[in-house]
Amino acid sequence: MFNFFKRVKTVVSSELNAMLDKAEDPVKMLDQFMRDMAEDIREVESAVAKQIANEKMLKRKMDDAKALVEKRQSQAEQAILAGNDDLARRALEDKKQHESTATTLTESWERAKQDSDVLKSKLDEMKKEYQEMSLKKDALKARAESAKTRTKINRAMSNIGNDQSSQGFSRMEEKVLRYEAEADTSEELSFGSRSLDDEFKELNKNSEVDDELAKLKEKMGK
Repeated sequence: MFNFFKRVKTVVSSELNAMLDKAEDPVKMLDQFMRDMAEDIREVESAVAKQIANEKMLKRKMDDAKALVEKRQSQAEQAILAGNDDLARRALEDKKQHESTATTLTESWERAKQDSDVLKSKLDEMKKEYQEMSLKKDALKARAESAKTRTKINRAMSNIGNDQSSQGFSRMEEKVLRYEAEADTSEELSFGSRSLDDEFKELNKNSEVDDELAKLKEKMGK
């Protein structure tokens, strides 16, 4: 389990082996790695909880055995004061049994306590690594998305001038220029095809305007 964490840490630290050789989606793989790490942490938390419960049980039994040792010691002294050596002897014999039990339980509890401390330390280390990997995961995901976006933009830029839309735009621009040329040509042809009557009509129209302008100036004293 701890080897898994080391493997994941190595993978992430090496930039996911060049984004997993581009064969897998790095964003999805990062999320999967984090889910696996979280599951491992939950398993270790369960193991630590069981170990702590076992440690507490051993300590309770140890304390009970030690309490009985003290109790039998006190009872033996009480029996001696009462002049009952036989009762004192039996209390001391029972005390020796509880002392042996207490010694065994103490050794077991101390080993269990050490194991609990080691497991809790490992669990804290795993959680710390998980937080570090979570932060790095967010950074790597942002970089991956940025790289994808840049790739799309670069591909779009490289296609400008070559795609159908650009070619169609050029065709429409050429068509508009052709329309304008045709319009200019039609105006020139229209002007060149005017008859003499048309030209005299325009001359008379201009003359009428000139007459009206002269009358207006005369009226205004100009």
